[in-house]
Amino acid sequence: MKAADFYARFRSEASKAIVGQDEAVRLCGVALIAQGHVLLEGVPGVGKTLLAKTIARLLSLQYGRVQFTPDLMPADIVGTSVYDLQSRSFRVRQGPVFTNILLADEINRAPAKVQAALLEAMEEHGVSLEGQQLPLPDPFMVLATQNPIEYEGTYPLPEAQQDRFLFKAFMNYPTPEQELEMLRRWDSGIELRDPARAGVEPIFDAAAVAECQAEARKVTVDERLRRYIIELAVATRQAAELVLGASPRAEVLLLLASKAAAAFEGRDYVTPDDVKGLLRPTFRHRLLLRPEAEVGGQTADSLLDAVIARVTPPR
Repeated sequence: MKAADFYARFRSEASKAIVGQDEAVRLCGVALIAQGHVLLEGVPGVGKTLLAKTIARLLSLQYGRVQFTPDLMPADIVGTSVYDLQSRSFRVRQGPVFTNILLADEINRAPAKVQAALLEAMEEHGVSLEGQQLPLPDPFMVLATQNPIEYEGTYPLPEAQQDRFLFKAFMNYPTPEQELEMLRRWDSGIELRDPARAGVEPIFDAAAVAECQAEARKVTVDERLRRYIIELAVATRQAAELVLGASPRAEVLLLLASKAAAAFEGRDYVTPDDVKGLLRPTFRHRLLLRPEAEVGGQTADSLLDAVIARVTPPR
């Protein structure tokens, strides 16, 4: 299956359940093909959990969910060994991380040691358990959610862990017209909390995802565009308003995401617009603003807009 056809059907089918979150749907699709993870930030009730369930259903993939709480332990994520009375031996009981689409709900409500339990899984697509390196299913994607308005009893994600996410996607309120459409669907008996009841059909499988990933890997990137990505990252490191700029990992992930975006557009080459269109979601969570910049009303996105305007793209 061509990546462009995959994305068109992916977006169309997801819209049956997800209303007003087209950008988040797009970024999740790109992340899946680029083999990355997404940090979803939004107020309660905008469809973060529904988005994860919808993606898993239409791709016919396993879905797992972990509700992060202050008393959660690392073993609750990766699993542990239990003693089997019948065999009189220990066996490994795999945790919820052994799935295809993992929803890490309210990830900032768990302490650092639990957040760190995801690091190896996200980066290596495997976990170390009882002295064994166990691979995770393929594909594997973490969709982590956090609430931007409630900080009591939360543990902010350290920069090292945020850097593991390919994208940080904002899920904002839908427009009044989109909310009206949502109410019409509920009033007609369509339960949008459940993708199946909303009419989302499992039209893809893991093989289709693998085909699109292989197509994205074949997308070519001109040497000038590679230099452009580096120049954008260096510009963030040199910005007076920032304490911390984009990392080398950010450059690699931006390159891979741009190739996936180009494949979704039916092209076998990356353009500057592909790079610029994904710069903000790829870099925004990797930047650390100086206090005076925040007081002045600047944000990571506004600084990235300035970087885009300052760095000349190749022609």
